Amino acid sequence: MTTDRLDRLEAHIAEQQRVIDDLSEALALQQKDIERLRARLMQSDDRIAELEAGLAPASGEKPPHY
Repeated sequence: MTTDRLDRLEAHIAEQQRVIDDLSEALALQQKDIERLRARLMQSDDRIAELEAGLAPASGEKPPHY
């Protein structure tokens, strides 16, 4: 194997490793965002449930505009 070919292979592997590292970092950030959004969604669901619990029960009557 020539030195030039070996150098190109090493450069290619180094570039692939950099891309893998970048993708890994992006994936970790996305996972943190997903966890944060999931927590916010649960808070919103809890708040909606609290608000719905305070509402009067729905009657079977149609609104006057029907």
